[in-house]
Amino acid sequence: MKRHFDADLEDLRGRLLRMGGLCEEMIHAAVKLVVERDEAHLTAVEDWERQVNRLHLEIDDVCLKLIALHQPAAGDLRLIAAALKINSDLERVGDQAVNIAETGVFLCKEPHIKLGDIPRMVEVAAGMLKDALDSFSRGDVELAREVIRRDDEEDRLKSQTFNELVHLMQRDASAIQRGMDVILIARNLERIADHATNIAEDVIFMVLGKDIRHPAEQRASEGPTATA
Repeated sequence: MKRHFDADLEDLRGRLLRMGGLCEEMIHAAVKLVVERDEAHLTAVEDWERQVNRLHLEIDDVCLKLIALHQPAAGDLRLIAAALKINSDLERVGDQAVNIAETGVFLCKEPHIKLGDIPRMVEVAAGMLKDALDSFSRGDVELAREVIRRDDEEDRLKSQTFNELVHLMQRDASAIQRGMDVILIARNLERIADHATNIAEDVIFMVLGKDIRHPAEQRASEGPTATA
């Protein structure tokens, strides 16, 4: 039974990493569509989305069966709990990539517009997701923490892109719709970085058993330190 359980855990890890790899491919293809103004990339994104959605259902089913059949404890239970949450985040990353591709299709039909910091946002978000998945694969807490720190850069880039496009739309009313589309793409990239951050937080929980979400609320719940 223990051998079967360990094999099932490895299968779970493999499915999650395969799903993550598909999401990475979706991000790069979606942004290629926007940058190269080539709608042909949409087909690949949609094909990968179907695979991601199928894995999403399969992974949930595997996790629930592992809990029901083996009643895991301690580290194994944390791994399965983290896998359930990572599975959900990856499914949402796939949705964000589809949103970028579909918005890009509209932009392909319009005159060119400057994309601001979108190329750098892609680099940061995709890098965060890759490293978050690597931290999960290796149980690397330090890499997970480094992913979390990089989220601030993505937020800064999104704000810069937003401000640049708002100024453009104020100067040129004909650019308003296109500007809003690019802002939407920036927002989707920011959300991908947020999902990568969530995955990194789940890795820390999986390895250390420590929940680092909402630190301010955790400190408040602990109350003031007693004094003599």
